[in-house]
Amino acid sequence: MQLSFRALSACIVLCAMAPLDASAAAADLLSIYREAQTADPVYSGARATYAAGQEKLPQGLAGLLPGVTATGNTQYNDRDLQFRGAAPNLLSGASRFNSNGISVTATQPLFRFQNWITYEQAKKQVSQAEATFLQANQDLIIRVAQTYFDILLAENNVTLAAAQKTAFAEQLAQAKRNFEVGTATITDANDAQARHDLAVSQEIAAQNDLEIKKQSLRQIIGRVAPPITPIGNRFTPQLPAPNNMDQWVDNGALTSYQVKVAQANVDIAGQEVSKNRAGHLPTLDAVASYNEASQGAGFQVGPGFDTTNKIIGLQLAVPLYQGGAINSRVREAIANQDKARDDLENTKRTVALNTRASFLSVTNGVAQIKALETALASSQSSLDSTKLGREVGVRTEVDVLNAQQQVISTRRDYAQAIYTYAINVLKLKGAAGTLSDEDLAYVNQWLAK
Repeated sequence: MQLSFRALSACIVLCAMAPLDASAAAADLLSIYREAQTADPVYSGARATYAAGQEKLPQGLAGLLPGVTATGNTQYNDRDLQFRGAAPNLLSGASRFNSNGISVTATQPLFRFQNWITYEQAKKQVSQAEATFLQANQDLIIRVAQTYFDILLAENNVTLAAAQKTAFAEQLAQAKRNFEVGTATITDANDAQARHDLAVSQEIAAQNDLEIKKQSLRQIIGRVAPPITPIGNRFTPQLPAPNNMDQWVDNGALTSYQVKVAQANVDIAGQEVSKNRAGHLPTLDAVASYNEASQGAGFQVGPGFDTTNKIIGLQLAVPLYQGGAINSRVREAIANQDKARDDLENTKRTVALNTRASFLSVTNGVAQIKALETALASSQSSLDSTKLGREVGVRTEVDVLNAQQQVISTRRDYAQAIYTYAINVLKLKGAAGTLSDEDLAYVNQWLAK
């Protein structure tokens, strides 16, 4: 496998990068990934969401800690007091004075069951935020690898399309010469012309597809796509380890970040049910307050005064009737809990499906690469034999064109199988929730240095 691949890689993979003289300066998969970690807006948004999720814990803890509030006021009073009656009253008259006050109140929750549940929910939300961010990191690896190998495949297709056009141009010229000397029919010349025209169209389409793929990479890294390094002769397709699909599925059910996020939703929803049911429970707080008030002279003939008030005690609140809102919230929370459980089950099944599909893609990819390698050697031999047969008069120009088309098609399929296998190796790890930078480095070592 390795020796034959080395013999063919220059034609089907490395040739796609032939115009790049400074291949040592080309970016590899890891360098593109590192750049995407700082430039990709999707990943940056996930990082910001993770930072926001971390704040759930101090917010939940705040409900268990004391709260202190300070208030102050100052007022100017203009009062006119008149007593009813026939005789004048000495207390009647107008007065103008200032009044001021300051108050500090501290409240320490002693029993607020909802606050305890909120704090426990915050712990789950922080864990969920972390799992979501780690999943975003895995998604970034897959997106970068997919875009990277899409570009390599598109470059390979451009090279093959150009080679196909050149080959058909040569066949067309030869068919015209043979027709002129009477050794070929006009049908051969027309067929060669049709295939050449089709090859020109396919080359244009391949170049357009390459430009689109480069724009996809530009969206991730925020700049014009740099030259990238192709796969080299160190590429060695391997079967998954362990080579057991059920084991991968079982491991994925435990390690998948998607499952962890969905499980956290179930736990949070269950805690939400308990929190709403706690709305029927009483609350008990320790309360302490300190108040100072002053009022200036001017209350008729009275002097100003200052007061100080210190209070410490317990405050009990017992909910008696809330119009049915608590029971309604409980029913709503139970329905949301049922939905979270269904979502968890669907996530588990989806992860299992993706894991199985990726496992089969990797195992079948290994077999497909080997089969296409053999097919490529066979189609090349068939082309050589057909050309020889044309020279001795037992094969026509059309036969040569068909053989040439088969070689190009097989080369294209072979290159696509290699790139698809490389991506599926990462997708399998991602489906199982174990994809990391080390896995990307493992694939990156296949690139030509």
